[in-house]
Amino acid sequence: MHYINTLQDGDDISDIYYCKMKKSAQSKYGKTYYSLVLQDKTGTIDAKVWTLNNSIEHFEAEDYIFIEGRGQNFNDTLQISVTKARKAREGEYDVKDYMPCTDLSVDSMYEELLGLIDSVVEKHLNKLLLSFFAEDPAFAEKFKTHSAAKTIHHGFIGGLLQHTLAVAKMCDFMAQTYSIINRDLLITAAICHDIGKLDEISEFPKNDYTDDGNLMGHIVIGAMMVRDKMKEQEDFPDQLGKELLHCILSHHGELEYGSPKKPALIEAAALNLADNADARLETFAEALDKSQGKTEWLGYNRMLDANIRKTLI
Repeated sequence: MHYINTLQDGDDISDIYYCKMKKSAQSKYGKTYYSLVLQDKTGTIDAKVWTLNNSIEHFEAEDYIFIEGRGQNFNDTLQISVTKARKAREGEYDVKDYMPCTDLSVDSMYEELLGLIDSVVEKHLNKLLLSFFAEDPAFAEKFKTHSAAKTIHHGFIGGLLQHTLAVAKMCDFMAQTYSIINRDLLITAAICHDIGKLDEISEFPKNDYTDDGNLMGHIVIGAMMVRDKMKEQEDFPDQLGKELLHCILSHHGELEYGSPKKPALIEAAALNLADNADARLETFAEALDKSQGKTEWLGYNRMLDANIRKTLI
């Protein structure tokens, strides 16, 4: 496949891309043309269909389309001039080639997550985790492929799993370092802290906020999901349930960051620190990755509140 980040001026192109945007427009001479934004997992590129004829079959935005054309520089920006287009057929493409995706093995990460679940000794917490991640195939499949955000950090296929595993591993380290921490409670909270994102954010290719996401947000949605699972266990300890829900509800740390409560338990404080650490480090890593190896200062990054660059040694 001819990935977008490898295209150059003059390249002949004959491949399938995801049509992120399609808009009809008119030239200054009154001629109708299509303005497109095409996407694969490496990025997006503007494309133009200057001549509408029988070689341009019907397609819409959010379709996967087969195109023929050529890369052209226009005002110092590369775009594709499309001469042939049609809607791609099932089996001609793999969605993972067109959407941003984790570089890590999803299956290996999930096995590691299941290993952490197996290490939870408290029987009610272990049963709760297994009911989500081991006994519900539809939940497990969705969790493996979901993103953790629309933008900012881990906004790619497998991002939710990658983020959850990283947070849980950081929490495991904290529990080993500080004996006062209830490890089973913290590991359970870490693994469950973002499950509400399954309903907050739609699946790719849209990867956008749902109605539930806009109305409630993943923190509340996740707490409700966990509470419902607790109710399936008639003997789930009331106090343990409250403490687990508190960890989930307070994991953003501050009211202005969307947490209904601020951390009042050491396990909740540890989860907040781990969640924030992984989010910030992934944001930094993604910014450096997009710089394509540049060693100069990259300018002010709003999420990191700093001018950043790659380490020179």
